[in-house]
Amino acid sequence: MLQAYLGALIQQGSLTVRVNPNKTYHFGTSIPERPDLDVAIWINSPWTAFKIGLHPYLYFGEAVMEADLIVEKGSLWNLIELIGLNLRHAPDRGWLSRLLHGIKRFLPVHSLTASRANVAHHYDLSEKLYRLFLDEDMQYSCAYFRCPQASLEEAQIAKKDHIADKLYLSPGQSVLDIGCGWGGMALHLAQQAGVNVTGVTLSTEQLAVAEQRALAPSVNARVRFELCDYREVTGLFDRIVSVGMFEHVGLAGFDGYFQTVADRLKDDGVALIHTIGRRGKTGGRSAWLNKYIFPGGYIPSLSEITDAVEKSGLFITDIESLRLHYAETCRHWRERFLAHREEIAALYDERFCRMWEFYLCYCELGFRYGDLMVFQVQLSKCLDTLPITRDYMMPQASARVAEPEEANGEVFKGAAYLGQTG
Repeated sequence: MLQAYLGALIQQGSLTVRVNPNKTYHFGTSIPERPDLDVAIWINSPWTAFKIGLHPYLYFGEAVMEADLIVEKGSLWNLIELIGLNLRHAPDRGWLSRLLHGIKRFLPVHSLTASRANVAHHYDLSEKLYRLFLDEDMQYSCAYFRCPQASLEEAQIAKKDHIADKLYLSPGQSVLDIGCGWGGMALHLAQQAGVNVTGVTLSTEQLAVAEQRALAPSVNARVRFELCDYREVTGLFDRIVSVGMFEHVGLAGFDGYFQTVADRLKDDGVALIHTIGRRGKTGGRSAWLNKYIFPGGYIPSLSEITDAVEKSGLFITDIESLRLHYAETCRHWRERFLAHREEIAALYDERFCRMWEFYLCYCELGFRYGDLMVFQVQLSKCLDTLPITRDYMMPQASARVAEPEEANGEVFKGAAYLGQTG
């Protein structure tokens, strides 16, 4: 089954597959200018090969994790990129994902207990792990590359500034940060815009870091963090921001999520939801991620988001699709992860390292060659709350955007690269 699958899939580049004990197969044709796409792998048994061919979206990752599939020539990213470049030729193996997608529509909304367990599975890992591959502010979401040469740190600052512009903030306003992570966004908004921020998270590890950071004199009186589900928040806010949290709500919870946003916003309030999204109506290709990395996760299509928003009574005032920004973010994370692999193996073990390297490669594949992107959806209760043009979102219009910085010996400005950030 795997032989037939790879025979149809690999049209560009070359893949050699050695199946223990003594079978070797060759697929595709070498590309002289891309020697990195000449890859060889070893698979430990015909049974493993059969499972991968049957359901690659689950068993491929499992085989890498368990060292039942080893890259003998090239790197894991070389193998993943070879697959990505040929995805359009892939035979349909998504029937199981489509079936599960249909079932998910009838599953109950994540309970508070289940949501806390899902968050703990991923976000309550060692703080040191995340510090080894994230930027200095520990932003664990898509960065915004205003120029191709931007560092990860610069791109994450640009992301926070871009979101701040879309929130159209004024000093003294109240802001709710749903899924505040380690507190970087909340602290940035408080420092740069003089707003008062309440951040909520379900991760005890993230809360501890965020609370410690909030002790800084520059933000101490304006930022507070709570271990709290967004559904338990009370009160009204001028602004609501949510970055990288909506992916954990689950399809059955979409309506309730946007109704909660509507209920917590003041009449002249504005919300900005930043979430991974996908093209297409039927989800899938995330069986491995759901099992090992993000249990309970679900990547929405734009139509699923807008349908839920319309039920809440909120107005969609702006939508931006960030194309390839997350692919570049994942590339930076992957390179930093590999640079610190020995330290991470000491924290956990080799199986964990194989699992996380595959996770970072797999996500980059989805954003660079697949159907994934990031949606930034701006919402309001009233049509006249925000300006009727987008000028206020442009970096040159905001005092919150940092001055031009050096990048690889070249000065760049965000405005100079508008149109190149896709």
